[in-house]
Amino acid sequence: MADADIAVLIEPNGRVHTVEMIDESVKIKGIGVLNPYQRLNDVDIGHEIQIGSKTFTRLPPRLPELVKGMKRRAQTIGSKDAGVLIARLGIGPGDIVLEAGLGSAGQSMHLARVMGASGHLITVEPRQEHSDVGLENLATLARALPEFPMHSHIDGRVEDSVSDIEKISTEVDAILLDLPEHSTAIQAVAHLLKTGARLSCYCPVSSQLEQAWIACEEEGLEIEWAGEIIEREWGKASKGGVRPVNGPFGHTAFLLIAQKK
Repeated sequence: MADADIAVLIEPNGRVHTVEMIDESVKIKGIGVLNPYQRLNDVDIGHEIQIGSKTFTRLPPRLPELVKGMKRRAQTIGSKDAGVLIARLGIGPGDIVLEAGLGSAGQSMHLARVMGASGHLITVEPRQEHSDVGLENLATLARALPEFPMHSHIDGRVEDSVSDIEKISTEVDAILLDLPEHSTAIQAVAHLLKTGARLSCYCPVSSQLEQAWIACEEEGLEIEWAGEIIEREWGKASKGGVRPVNGPFGHTAFLLIAQKK
């Protein structure tokens, strides 16, 4: 029997729904009105259930399904880039991580998954309409994961929030910036990096990459890597074999990683 605070239901077309297992009737977008606990608690993982005219399969609430089913307002950093940033910044259990630009929390969800209960994630977001969605997604993830880091959130621009960040921690193991303008943020928070720690910038256009590069060097950070991660999907060919699918290369943004030495 399945038992979790969050249930994941997937339709045959791949659409994912995350459902809080509460014992009361609620209306769920794309599913309808139901009592989640009564309808889903006896549905085993991997089994199908008919709700109205739709058929769903219940899956365990793992990160890929939770990301697919998350609520979105701001454009999110996907697994392609989030995974590279986590690996290149060396983020793991016990780390204190500062993320400026919470948005819908796509990157935060990946961070929380690898940081574990011993980590501390500090998020900063100036736009209330974005943080409302991002914090809801993180709350859903916290109910689904066996371990979730300590989380502190600050409303406002990161440049204006340094004193609030320092009240939480005067040093951090990594900084991730996803902002419209990086230079002033880098100037404001670079001093928080521990020796050997790294900072990343997510830059949709090349001019942002150049400005972030200059700002990092002005703050004494060493540029370790800058570039883009290209994704190319493959599929089965109609006459057998596999080949690249038709479509554009998967560019999302330029990434920059700098280290404090």
